Amino acid sequence: MIRTTLIGHACLYIQSKETNILTDPVWFDYLWEEINVLCPSIVLEKDKVPPIDVLNISHRHQDHFDVRTLAYLVRNEKILTPDTIVLAPKDDLLLSILDELEFKNVKVVSDFESIKIKDVTLTPTPSRNQISTAEDEFPEHGLLVNDGEVTLWNQVDSQVNPDIIQRIMELYGHIDFCHSRFVPLIEGNFSYNKPLALPFEEYCTYLNVVRALSPRMVVPGSAAFRYRDELNFLNQYSFPTTQEQFLRDLAAFCPEVSSSTYNPGDVAYIATNEIQIKKQNSDFVRVLEDDSHKVFFKPGAEVPPIKSQTLDSDQHEKEMRVVEDFIENNLLERILKSELLGGWRHWQIAYQLEVFGQQGSQVWAIDFADLGEPKIQKGDIGKINLYEGISSSELCALIQGNTSWDYVTLCGNYRTFNNIYRISEGGFELPPEDKSNYALEPLMDIFPWDKDMDKRKFMRDVHRWKGKSF
Repeated sequence: MIRTTLIGHACLYIQSKETNILTDPVWFDYLWEEINVLCPSIVLEKDKVPPIDVLNISHRHQDHFDVRTLAYLVRNEKILTPDTIVLAPKDDLLLSILDELEFKNVKVVSDFESIKIKDVTLTPTPSRNQISTAEDEFPEHGLLVNDGEVTLWNQVDSQVNPDIIQRIMELYGHIDFCHSRFVPLIEGNFSYNKPLALPFEEYCTYLNVVRALSPRMVVPGSAAFRYRDELNFLNQYSFPTTQEQFLRDLAAFCPEVSSSTYNPGDVAYIATNEIQIKKQNSDFVRVLEDDSHKVFFKPGAEVPPIKSQTLDSDQHEKEMRVVEDFIENNLLERILKSELLGGWRHWQIAYQLEVFGQQGSQVWAIDFADLGEPKIQKGDIGKINLYEGISSSELCALIQGNTSWDYVTLCGNYRTFNNIYRISEGGFELPPEDKSNYALEPLMDIFPWDKDMDKRKFMRDVHRWKGKSF
C-alpha cells in the first residue's frame, strides 16, 4: 500500500512501507517572489513531519522550487537526514542553487530512468512543454511511484503526449492513483493583452490524458495557490477553471474513472483492493481556511490602474530620477543598437512608454516611421501601435538589476499591447502570425529575460534565506 498526503499545492508526502518521499516542497507564504500564497491556506506543524528518504524536485518554477523551504529543509536534520537522496532534473541553474544551499546526495534524473530506493521504484516521466520562450526551456518531470503492488503518478505541471502515455502503460499496465493537471494557467495573459478565456485545446489534453490512462482514481494536482490579497484582482484573470469544474467535466468526459477533490491534510490510502481518501486525516497538516472562493475567473471585472509600489515620497522621487535619467539619456542609445531596430522601422512602429508613479503617469514616445534617426519625444504622438506601461518602482528595479520580468509581468504593474501593421501607398500589410518577434517590446529587449536574469532572481532568495533560523 502507498499512502500519500497533500501538504499544499504540488507538495506531496508519499509513504510506502519502508520509504518516505517528499515532492516539490513549498511550505511558506509568501511564495513566487512574494506574489502568491497557498490556497487553501494551511497549518503545517513542521516538527511533526517525519524524516524523508527522498526529496524530489520536478522543475525550477518557484511554486515547485522554493528557495526558502529548501533553505529550511537543508538545516533540519530531523527531516532531511544524511542519507536523504535529492532527485533533480538536469538543469544547470537549479543544480547550482542546490549546491549553493549545500545540499548533498543530489542525483540527476533522466526521462524514464527508474531508480530503486528501498521498497519503491521511482520513475521520472518527461514533459513536452519546453516550447515557447527561452526562460521555459528547462527539463521538467512527472513522477511514477511503484511499491510492487500499486502505482501512483504525479503529473505535476508536465504536458504529455500519446508516446509518453504508452510508455507509462508499458511499464505498469495501469495507474492506480493519478494527480492530474487540471487548470491551464494564463497568468501572463493579462499583462500581455492575450486572450482571457479557458484555452480549450490545452484543457482537453488534460481530460484526454486521464481518459487514455484510465486510472482507478484521479485527483486534481498542483495549482493550489492564488495571488495575495493586495493583488487579488489578478485572480480574475489567471485561473480559468476550478477543481470542482474539472471534476464535473471529467465525470462527463470519462465517467468510468473515479475522482475526488483533494485538499491539504487529505490522505489517500492506495491498496490493490481499495482506494480511500480520508479528509483532513494528516498528523501534521490541515486546511486553515477554505479561501478558494478568492480564486474566481471574471476577466470583465474592474482593473486597478498601474501605480508605483514605493510609498515613501523621498524614495519615489529618487526612483523617478533614475527612471527619467535612463529614458532621456540611455534608452535611445540602447534602441539604436538593438537587432530589432530594422523590424521596428519596417513596421512603422509608433511606440509609447508610459511610466506610472504615485500619482498619474508620464509618457515618452518614439516614431520609428520617421525617415531620419528615431528620437525620443516627451508626450504622445497621436498614434500607438506598440505600448508598454510600467510602474516607476518596477522600471527602476529593472534598470538597477534588482528584479526580473518573472516578477514584473506577474505583479500587475506592467501591461503591454500592440496593433502592428504597415501602410504603404495603396497598401496595407500585417506581420505574419508566426513572427511575433516583430512585436517584441523595447524594454524586454533592453533588459533581456535570460539565464543570467533567472540566476540573479534565485540568488537573491539564496542570500536572503540561506543559514537563517525559521
